[in-house]
This record gives sequence, structure tokens and C-alpha cells, in this order.
Amino acid sequence: MIGLGVLAAILIIVLVIVLSVYFTVVKKKDNVDASAGSSGGSPTGTGTAPKPTATGKAGNHVTGGDGSTVTLANGTTFTYTNPFGGFWVQDPSNPFNNNAQPNSWTPPLNTSWVWGQNRVYGVNLGGWLVLEPFISPSLYQRYPSAVDEYTLSTLMAADTANGGLKQLEQHYDTFITEQDFAEIAGAGLNWVRLPIPFWAVETWPGEPYLAKTAWTYFLKAVQWARKYGLRIYLDLHTVPGSQNGYNHSGRGGKINFLEGNMGLANAQRTLYYIRVITEFISQPEYQDVIPIFGIVNEAVEQSIGINALTSFYLEAHDMIRNNITGKGAGHGPYIAIHDSFLPGTMWTGYLQGSDRILMDTHPYFSFTGEANPQPLDVNGAQGQPGGQWPAEARQNFGVSVGGEFSGSPNDCGLFVLGVTGTALTPGCDTYDNWASYTAAMKAGVQNFIEAQFDALGDWFFWTWKIGASQVSGNIEAPLWSYQLGYRNGWIPTDPRVAVGKCASLSAPAGSFSAYLPWQTGTPSTIPASSTASFPWPPTTLNNLDVAMTLLPTYTNTAPLITMPPQSFSGAPAQVTKSVDGWFNAQDTDKGVTAVSGCTYPDEYIATFAVVPTAACTGT
Repeated sequence: MIGLGVLAAILIIVLVIVLSVYFTVVKKKDNVDASAGSSGGSPTGTGTAPKPTATGKAGNHVTGGDGSTVTLANGTTFTYTNPFGGFWVQDPSNPFNNNAQPNSWTPPLNTSWVWGQNRVYGVNLGGWLVLEPFISPSLYQRYPSAVDEYTLSTLMAADTANGGLKQLEQHYDTFITEQDFAEIAGAGLNWVRLPIPFWAVETWPGEPYLAKTAWTYFLKAVQWARKYGLRIYLDLHTVPGSQNGYNHSGRGGKINFLEGNMGLANAQRTLYYIRVITEFISQPEYQDVIPIFGIVNEAVEQSIGINALTSFYLEAHDMIRNNITGKGAGHGPYIAIHDSFLPGTMWTGYLQGSDRILMDTHPYFSFTGEANPQPLDVNGAQGQPGGQWPAEARQNFGVSVGGEFSGSPNDCGLFVLGVTGTALTPGCDTYDNWASYTAAMKAGVQNFIEAQFDALGDWFFWTWKIGASQVSGNIEAPLWSYQLGYRNGWIPTDPRVAVGKCASLSAPAGSFSAYLPWQTGTPSTIPASSTASFPWPPTTLNNLDVAMTLLPTYTNTAPLITMPPQSFSGAPAQVTKSVDGWFNAQDTDKGVTAVSGCTYPDEYIATFAVVPTAACTGT
């Protein structure tokens, strides 16, 4: 086995330089036009809230900075630690008070975020409301045959002696708490990316998931974020039918979103849930806290096809901007889409004229399907370390973030490749046994991580917390946990120290154009040539057993779902009466439901019991 000292040297000398080279075309210029970069939210906030150093009263609210005492809903207390000038605000008379600020370099929630000027230092809250085996391994070790949340939920529901599906709510209640939000702010961070499942809105017959409960905890997250001044990138991480076949889409296996016999019906249902969520978060009381909405996480274009995916994105954009929010800065959230792990050139000029679409990329080194030699390879005649990675860096889309990446350079870690996966990288004990990291090892990992911070510019580390193994009692995927690295010395306690890391390694800076007006909120129009090329529904989908005209579809005749807002005991009625879960009263279409008298294949398997020869129009 490689000695720790040698391994640390490799991390310091090779991996750091490789990462900086990999991201050279990702890093944004410091002189990006910041004047036109306002995010969704109130554009005229004053940002003049008091900045206390101890718990005290400011008007009608309680507030505190570094060293202040926070009292939780259950009456317990903790000391707020924030050396960066951040302060929290809890206002019983106005639970929508947006005066809080996470640190001195981040605008408070009552002031607009300016892309290109303000920088995102964020973490994901992965594995909380959408489960993944490597993030919450103990749940899967409790039910060894579970491989995704679908099978886990099925097994839990049958285990009534141990609480059934209520075990999931116990996980929601304990895995991420208010103290996590306080610690995130105290770590110099300013955003969280919050994955939620479609079953936070509802479940249909045959779906085993815990229905609607995740919404309750989403509301808690919003209130905690507001209290500590953190902004939320809300991420619809699962959709009906699975958009990628990964275990974190709800059910692993086949893709049946925009693909296969149920691909159109599942996409119709997904659009409905996007609509319901957008109506909620576009309310004035929520839009400053949730400036980004990722409408589908990691849809696999390579299987679905770019035409079908673009048709869906365009339909979602038009639904959101034309029927719900309107256009321009301050009118609803940025709409985030994922790059499908495609080269950046694929997205240059994509949907020009759209209103505030943001590109999210997930540059992992861990899932190459090999022992991950690429960071150590040389890229042919160019002579650059990094293998294929430098050529795949993204540029010239517009507003972009690194929505997921980790501190791991390989596939090591308990369940990182799923409950049945086996790492191809040799010597994983060296990476997984974090309690034995030497100072040199920690320094090497930190340099590796800082290079990613600097190269991405605006980023969300995956993920904030990794749970312990039920077998060993230890965290066995340590390089994926920001909290663990921050507390134990391989993630910087101040993320700003990473700025300039690439330059210090003599890596050339990336080249980014200034944002175009329509990318940051100046109202515009998508050219007719784009809309004509990508109609909704798409003209065809991949992997169909029948013609498009015979595919199962849903109808908009169900009662409309309106998501409930959080209730606040003691808050004046005039403050909360306008919050009803629905922003635009003119959006009156009904909800999506099955056509009466029609039969549908399974949502995930989608094999016809009887192949249709005519379209079903119901009874």
C-alpha cells in the first residue's frame, strides 16, 4: 500500500495542479459585468439591518452575532459561532423578516444578489429529503436488499413493528436541523442547494414513498435559511418515472421521463409539479430566500435526446414565465437546468432570449467507471495533465454554477457506487479512514478542494453531511462531507482563501464573456426559430413501442394542488394572511390526472400489457 506521506505528496503536487488545469476554462474573469446580474428577489432592498455581536433586541425582533445564544423551538439553546460578521434574525412579529446576513461579504436577504459580483459559497443538503445510500448508509444497512428509496420505502412500510415509513420522518427530523444551518453560515458559506422529491407534493397509487412529509421539512429549511441569511437553490431531484435511472432519482434502473412508453405522461406530471412549486416559491414572502429553482436534476440527454429535452425545458420556461412569474429581474426564480455531463460547446447560445436560465454542472472525478487514472493522464499532443477533462469544461453559456462536486478524486467510500458497487480504485482504506489522515494528507486534500472552489467560482459542495455506518459507527465516505472536512482540517474554515489558487499554480485563467442582458433579467424573447424547432409535446421520443399518437397521456381535470405554507403561532394575521401557496391567481388550469377509462403501464417499467392500437380518450 502507498504510504501516507507519498500519497499526500501526490495529492499536493499532482491532483491540485490537475484540478486547476481542468478548470482553467471554467474560472470566471474577475471583471465580469456585474451591473446586470440581479437575481430573482426584491431589487431594491436596503441591506441596513443592525449587526449585533450578542443576543439582543432590535425593534420587535431578537437578533445575534458571534457568541450570541440561540434558543430553539424545543427550548434548548446553543451558542452561535460566526467569526465573519454574520448575524441571525428571529422576528415573532414578522416571520418573513429578511434582514439576516450570513457574513460581511454576502448581501443580506433584503438586498439583491448580483451575479458576477457576489460569489456563491454553497453546500448541498443531500441525503436529507431525498435519500442516497452513501449519505445515509445506516438506513440501507437496516434493510440490506434496498437499493434506492423506492425499495427502501417498500421494505420500511412492511416493517410496522419498527415504525414503518415513520422511520423516514425520524431521519428528516434528525439528519439536518437548525443548528446545521447556523453552522453553515458560521463556516463562511452563503447558499444551500436543497434537493426535494416529487413526493413532497403528492404520491399516486402504487408509489411507496412517504407522501408530502418532506414538504413540512422544506418549510423548516426555508425558515432556518431566512433566520441565518442563507439563500436556497431549490432542486427537484426526483421526477415521476426517473430522469436518469440513478438510485437518487427515486428508483434506479430504466429512464421513463421523456423516454419510453410512459415518457410523455411522466413529463406532463413533472411539468405540473414544477408549476405547483413555482407558484409557491414565487410568492413575495419566499422569492428572496429561494432565488434559484432547478427544475430537473441530472436528466440524461445521452439517452433522452437533446430535442426532447429542449422541448421540455422550453415548455417549462414558457409555463413559468408566461403563466406564473412574468419576465425580468425580481419576477420569480432563476430556472436552473443541468448540463447532462455534456461538453460545454453543446450549450453555447442555448435558448437565446430565454429569461434567466442558469446552467448547473456537476464536475465529479469519482464516476468514470474506471480506477480513475484520468487526473494522472496526459492529454495527447497537448501535453496537459487531466486526460479528457480540460476539453470538457464549460464556457459561454451565461450564469452558471458548479452545483455538485466533492473532495474525492476517486470512487472510494461506503456505498458511493451504490449498495452493490465495488470501488475500482486500489487502496481505498487510505482515503476512507479519515481519523488516520496525517497533516500532509489533509493539506493535500485541502489544496485539491480549494482548486475546485477557485476554478468553479460559484459552487455548491456535495454534500454538507455524511451519516455514519450502522456497522462501524464511523463515517466511511469522508471526502464527501463538508462538515467533517471543515471540522477536521481538510476543508478551509474560510472559503475565500481559495480565491487565486489556480493563479498560484500558474494555471491560465478561464475566458468568460460578460453576461448578456436576457441572461440576468432584461426581458427578451426566444426567437421563433427555436420555438418552432422544439414543439411541445415533442414529435418523437426514444425507446417507444408505439407511435407518439398512441402514447398514454394525462388530462388537466383534477382539483388543483396548493402547497400549504408554514403556520406561525403568535404572528399578526395581517402579516401572514396573503400567503396561500399560490402566487398568480390568474393561473387557473386544473391539476394533472389519469384519463378516466384508460389504462397505463407502470410508471417505471412502462411495458404495455396490451399494446394499444388506438389512442385512449376515456369513457
